[in-house]
Amino acid sequence: MIRSQVHWLWRAVDQDGYVLDEILQRRRNTKAARRLLTRLLKKQGGRPRRMITDKLKSYGTAKRQVMPCVEHRSHKGLNNRAENSHLPLRKRERAMQRFRSPGGCLRFIPVLAAIRNLFVPTASLSNALSRHIHRIRALAQWNNATALSA
Repeated sequence: MIRSQVHWLWRAVDQDGYVLDEILQRRRNTKAARRLLTRLLKKQGGRPRRMITDKLKSYGTAKRQVMPCVEHRSHKGLNNRAENSHLPLRKRERAMQRFRSPGGCLRFIPVLAAIRNLFVPTASLSNALSRHIHRIRALAQWNNATALSA
């Protein structure tokens, strides 16, 4: 809720949990789902093999319009990766005592997603040492990026 109006955060996440695209909408309908899918296709440049969503019927309708050849799975537990990607945003939103405006939310969300994508290790990193090395490299990249802007 932003200024006592319900807003929906639509987020596309890949198989490793990286945030690909996100939009903030006041409605949760086929038009909003179609907008997310077309933006995602333009950004990614290619069609995915499969699409996993929650049980909202608008996804199926939008998928048939935008990318009819893609396999669509809609089941209760399959979209946990996308739901879990919301957790850092929700935690930060509580710390900020909610967003004051949709514009402020739209400015904050891509920055948080980019930082999270940098620090989250891929699923292929199976042992603790490789995850630790990934985080050290990510921190070094972060330090280089912030030192250049300062």
